[in-house]
Amino acid sequence: MGGGFVYRDLGRSFSEWFDWVLEAAEVYDYGRYPVKGMGIWLPYGFKLRKFVIEIIRELLDSYGHEEILLPILIPQPILAKESEHIRGFEGQVYWVTHGGFEPLDVKLALRPTSETSLTYMESFWIKSYKQLPKKYYQVVSIFRYETKATRPMLRVREVTTFKEAHTVHEDFEDAERQVLEAIEIYRKFFDELGIPYVISKRPEWDKFAGALYTIAFDTLLPDGKTLQIGTVHNLGQNFTRVFEVRIQKRDETIDYAWQTSYGISERVIASVIAVHGDSKGLVLPFKIAPYQVVVVPIFREQDRDKVINYAMGIAKELSDKGLRVYVDLRDDVRPGEKFYYWDTKGVPIRIDVGSKEVKESSVTIVRRDNGERVKVKVNEVYEKIVELGKRIDMELRERAWKAFKSRFKRFSGIDEAKKFLEGGGIVEIPWCGNDSCAHQIADELGAEALGTPVTTIEKIEVKGQKCPICGKDAVTYMRYSRRY
Repeated sequence: MGGGFVYRDLGRSFSEWFDWVLEAAEVYDYGRYPVKGMGIWLPYGFKLRKFVIEIIRELLDSYGHEEILLPILIPQPILAKESEHIRGFEGQVYWVTHGGFEPLDVKLALRPTSETSLTYMESFWIKSYKQLPKKYYQVVSIFRYETKATRPMLRVREVTTFKEAHTVHEDFEDAERQVLEAIEIYRKFFDELGIPYVISKRPEWDKFAGALYTIAFDTLLPDGKTLQIGTVHNLGQNFTRVFEVRIQKRDETIDYAWQTSYGISERVIASVIAVHGDSKGLVLPFKIAPYQVVVVPIFREQDRDKVINYAMGIAKELSDKGLRVYVDLRDDVRPGEKFYYWDTKGVPIRIDVGSKEVKESSVTIVRRDNGERVKVKVNEVYEKIVELGKRIDMELRERAWKAFKSRFKRFSGIDEAKKFLEGGGIVEIPWCGNDSCAHQIADELGAEALGTPVTTIEKIEVKGQKCPICGKDAVTYMRYSRRY
């Protein structure tokens, strides 16, 4: 793939492959709806999306978050109240200026994110430390007028799967604790999906507008570029000050509350598709596959009914035990075409049954990810499927991490790092902490700064390391890559 980061041979450029698989697997229709940057989730893709969202919902709920739903429209005065925040978004806002034929007195923004609207409401809801910490989240569409070249799921103008969490705290220390909790939640989430990642503190010039600092999760796609798949922000008191969210603290003093926020989008689903896929199409983890098992009856006309009844009985037993199963009964499609069709859709396990399996009271099980075939007695099918499902998810995760780690390397100088980046990946270079040095390194590498290691979760040793630009002692490492 042109020297890019290759998990396996996709047989074409990653961009071409990604567009093809979204269409061929019937996941997402992009580019035909007559509003640029907006795609449509098709039924199969929507099921995939649903099972991914269920994982993050379960995680957030288990950590004490409560789901809410805020209005999609934000009045301009509210959006503009936190000045740094609006400066960060003003070039991307969609404005509603009319209601029917009547000009509105106040412009309304289609939600680009919800810090301002929720903090406005929190000024009415939250008055005491006894109510804290408070953890809200929602899964909604957000709208940003993306001016760069749009790409399906990766860079869109309507982000349809935006999970944003917003929390309120009594003091800085509790907000810092929440940042670590958010990181823990996201680690569990991405681990469930088998998506490898690096966690970095974004440089000051690349933090979320209005935050004290931003922590980001980045993964690598097969073309060697990094994709931001999650962010965590300590918002400090920046929003609560302008919206007058004052609380009585436990020492009976009055102060502004502290906040964090953290979000993910459909880039997570794009990463699942990109990281695990192969030249045949999707390769889906068992846990989130729309269909975990597809049963394909293979028969001649004389044994048609016997084989179909046998297949339906197996499918019913598996479905009754909680698995997502589909039986392909199409008469006008040959078995080989069915195999190709379900391989494209990434169904983790295929069960083939024919007259021989009926006679032997067995089935033939085929894994999508590696093609492994095994014959199993019919009374052992459910246990075998469950076992294989766990193994598939574990092996997909291990394979993805192995590939990721092979393209993540530390260098002391720029020349070797630049050569490494020609094949795609992430490099770490000693950094003195001076912004101008970081920018110069980025320019010489032809890459962008991702950020520095998060020292509260990762130990680093820079003793004896020098910044390659100014020669001063390094205080940390800066990570660089070519980014989406």
